[in-house]
Amino acid sequence: RAVQLYEKVQINTSCMLRPLEAPFRYLFGPGPSNVPPRVLAAGGRPIIGHMHSEMFGIMNDIKKGIQYAFQTSNNMTLAMSGSGHTAMECAVFNIVEPGESVLVAINGIWGERVAEIAERMGAKVHTLVKAPGGHFTNAEIEQALAKHKPVLFFLTHGESSSGLVHPVDGVGDICHKYNCLLLVDSVASLGAAPLLMDQQNIDILYTGSQKALNAPPGTAPISFSERACHKMFNRKTKPVSYLLDMTHLSNYWGNDGKPQRIYHHTGPVSGFFALRESLAILAETGLENSWKHHTEVAEYLWKGLEDLGLKLFIKDKDLRLPSVTTIAIPEGYNWKELLAYIMKHHQIEFTGGLGPSVGMVLRIGLMGYNCNKANAAMALAALEDALKQCRKSKA
Repeated sequence: RAVQLYEKVQINTSCMLRPLEAPFRYLFGPGPSNVPPRVLAAGGRPIIGHMHSEMFGIMNDIKKGIQYAFQTSNNMTLAMSGSGHTAMECAVFNIVEPGESVLVAINGIWGERVAEIAERMGAKVHTLVKAPGGHFTNAEIEQALAKHKPVLFFLTHGESSSGLVHPVDGVGDICHKYNCLLLVDSVASLGAAPLLMDQQNIDILYTGSQKALNAPPGTAPISFSERACHKMFNRKTKPVSYLLDMTHLSNYWGNDGKPQRIYHHTGPVSGFFALRESLAILAETGLENSWKHHTEVAEYLWKGLEDLGLKLFIKDKDLRLPSVTTIAIPEGYNWKELLAYIMKHHQIEFTGGLGPSVGMVLRIGLMGYNCNKANAAMALAALEDALKQCRKSKA
């Protein structure tokens, strides 16, 4: 039978008849960062089925790469099909049940996000709060753990909104003393600053693909300790998200000991290709070499910024995040005007603050493929030019 006549919805599709255009930019913000040709090429390989044996082999490689990057022997290690927020929600949704107590350290935007996620799924949320750039002592953390008795404590290792790398030593031990699991966000810090999941007794650790790992956005490595798995797989209620339910994801990643992997969702095949390649580059480089390199380039950038008369937002050098540097907004300048000038005349992305740090800082990110002294010098020259050309207010 002929197709029935229907009334067309009138949509102007002329824009779709033009070729895709995406300009080249130097992504020197807090992420995503520029992707090396080798990783772009891996992501451009022909698609295979997400349930093919070859795909499972690639996923097994990714698991090994994440174990190396995280420095963990955890079996329950995988990559989420989504950005770092996906891993953040996966951790909270699977570990916490409605009505349980959660403690969140907030010294920037990521603690704020975790607190809201936990609140939305019915947890009793308690917070430790400091202004952007602040950090928590182990004594402060222990006092809050003793008071609130949470099942989960969240801490951001690399707070990209303020440029702070938070001390982690001893925090896991304190959490376990109070029968609490430690969840750490390393999206902005992994591969750039030292972090040792097993040695530092971190129970759940996650990161994102698009920062120092230099893969495109869209995949998020995560790992759960045996303690976390015991809590996660002995729940009274099902997690609020089917997509992020680790009962199913553990099977999809071959981590549950069952002989057959069963379809759960269609993973981002090209994204996994790219993630595998980025983890291979990190393994070839070596973690210690990557940490050292990021520190050396960051120190070169910090000195250059100070030579321009600018003030670094994080005063203590040991607490500065090597991958994302924050600059106190120079007095008399409109920070949006500075960023717009640099983008227009140098094709370089820097950013302002995020969440509670908006209006306080400018952020420069040099991570992974972008992390070299030539790029640092380019960033410094662009900023110097903007400071000369942008109008400084008299007030």
